Amino acid sequence: MFRLRTISLWSFAGISILLIASYVTYAPVSKADAQLRPFPQEVKCPESLSDARNKSRITTQGGRIFFLETSERTIPNFQAMCAVESAAITHPNTKVTVFMKGLSSQTLPLPRNLGFSFLSCFPNVEFAPLNFKELFANTPLSGWYTAVEKNEQFSDFPIDSDACRLAILWKSGGIYLDTDFIILKNLENLTNMIGMQSLYTLNGAFLAFEARHRFIKLCMEDFVNRYNYWFYGHQGPQLLTRVYKWWCLIHRLRDRKECRGVSILPKEAFYPVDWQDWRKLFETISRKDLKKSQGGQHKEGSMIDHNQSSSRSTRGSGTARHGNGLSA
Repeated sequence: MFRLRTISLWSFAGISILLIASYVTYAPVSKADAQLRPFPQEVKCPESLSDARNKSRITTQGGRIFFLETSERTIPNFQAMCAVESAAITHPNTKVTVFMKGLSSQTLPLPRNLGFSFLSCFPNVEFAPLNFKELFANTPLSGWYTAVEKNEQFSDFPIDSDACRLAILWKSGGIYLDTDFIILKNLENLTNMIGMQSLYTLNGAFLAFEARHRFIKLCMEDFVNRYNYWFYGHQGPQLLTRVYKWWCLIHRLRDRKECRGVSILPKEAFYPVDWQDWRKLFETISRKDLKKSQGGQHKEGSMIDHNQSSSRSTRGSGTARHGNGLSA
């Protein structure tokens, strides 16, 4: 009896799997559903954006705005598209550069996809290859990256991003933004500033610094000297917090909001919504409340979009610290 029951259960399971597989393979797809699935690879640019006169006003004086993609991804997702679009609109005369590791000099011109087509409509947006070795050359991060290449050190996408933003700001200066910001206001008047995420922590999702600033060099040196792959955020928010406290000779962030030419912006400027309260990002607010924002809203992408998670080390799947988000 027991054997007969077991055979019956296995037979039922096998038939069920076969029926499901057949349905998925052969079930007809309605025309309406078929039209919703594919996205266009190209979009037509509005004349207001493609106007050649816009390009003549774009400048790199005072620095650029930078975004990073440290994975091999070459298809900007909707979140990243919104972030770059918002930066381009609020800074029409500033060059906005998106560095992508998946691009190389051999992949130019850009691959055909919706993200590249849409963002290329903005005359101040450009895409550039991200070569770690070239970027870290002649910086304190050079030796660390050599050890990573030799598998003497572990790293992952978030840590790569933490290192890249420091090297870019050191060499070029400007404004770095995570791809999970929606920019609502012009940020060009912000220099040598960091955003405060909480009473105890700074965050590097927004950084604005002059080229060759001593603070950034100290951050790179701390990155190498106190490197710890195993503690999440150790090379990012915790690093910036450590260095700022040393820079200002304080024990608590609230003791000094500005010292030696470096300022920290209040939490309301870029991080008004804590990642634990991410549902608030989908609530309707009034235009009046929106205008109160000093800089913008950052969305903790790692807590919402797990598709950003990946790693190239033996630790397993490293979670991208920030997905595509909102800022002002």
